[in-house]
Amino acid sequence: MQKIVLLNPKGGSGKTTIAINLVSYFAVCGLKPTLMDLDAQGSSTRWLNKRAKGQAVIHGIAAYERNSRVTRSFATRLPLDTERLIVDTPAALEGQLLPDITRNATAVLVPVLPSDIDIHAAAKCISDLLLIAKIRREEQRIAVIANRVKKNTLVYKALMKFLETLNIPVVATLRDSQNYIRAAETGLGLFEMKPNQVREDMEQWLPLIGWLAQRRPLHIAPGTPAITSASTAAASPTVSPVVSQAANSALTTAAAGVNPVITSPVVTSAVVVTPVATAEAAPAASETDPAAPPPLG
Repeated sequence: MQKIVLLNPKGGSGKTTIAINLVSYFAVCGLKPTLMDLDAQGSSTRWLNKRAKGQAVIHGIAAYERNSRVTRSFATRLPLDTERLIVDTPAALEGQLLPDITRNATAVLVPVLPSDIDIHAAAKCISDLLLIAKIRREEQRIAVIANRVKKNTLVYKALMKFLETLNIPVVATLRDSQNYIRAAETGLGLFEMKPNQVREDMEQWLPLIGWLAQRRPLHIAPGTPAITSASTAAASPTVSPVVSQAANSALTTAAAGVNPVITSPVVTSAVVVTPVATAEAAPAASETDPAAPPPLG
């Protein structure tokens, strides 16, 4: 099973939009996905309630709801047949909660909008994932999604230049499209809409889908809680995250409130936008993988 977490404490970055379209894609592929909504606004849950009978089945967990009669672990337990778990997290998420939410995650996706405020917020988020959640860079579990972008603009170029300094793969660049609004309003995902209406948007998702297909699933048994604390998780040795000097410099600069795009002269690698270039250490996806990118013909 794969656990995929959408994370960025900055509100309005597009976490819910990506979560609902990703979970609907897995459902269309014939997998059995679960959508866990941790955001008290309940946007993912409302979208799920709009889905009509006869559509691909998606199980939902409104994890933001509190029930004093059951434990947190019981409330977040997964259906026995879950094959893909998508976790939609809230804004203003506290750093100390990251280890519990990201534990056993196959991938942590960080949506970033092309603005100076969002760039600094993304830098802080990635720093917390490395230093607080203890996700090691070489595990290749963290990836960035450049969201609602308009290419060939100065702010887009600034965003991409900054992301290069982090040495974190950029696995998708999604345009600002009205199709996402229509999908949210109707309980659909892009891959459930008429192909001739969403062809350009679907093509932009293929690098992300390919990258996810190459992730090695971490063990999380179906029927067990999706969110576990350190006290209930299996004991394992802690390894300090490996953070390159250049990446540390970029993150420190951003955290200090200085525009890293202008002040940081260090570029560690070219920005990665295809799964082939970002997953050299990961096993290749099976040719029969049901979640492999579909043909668009």
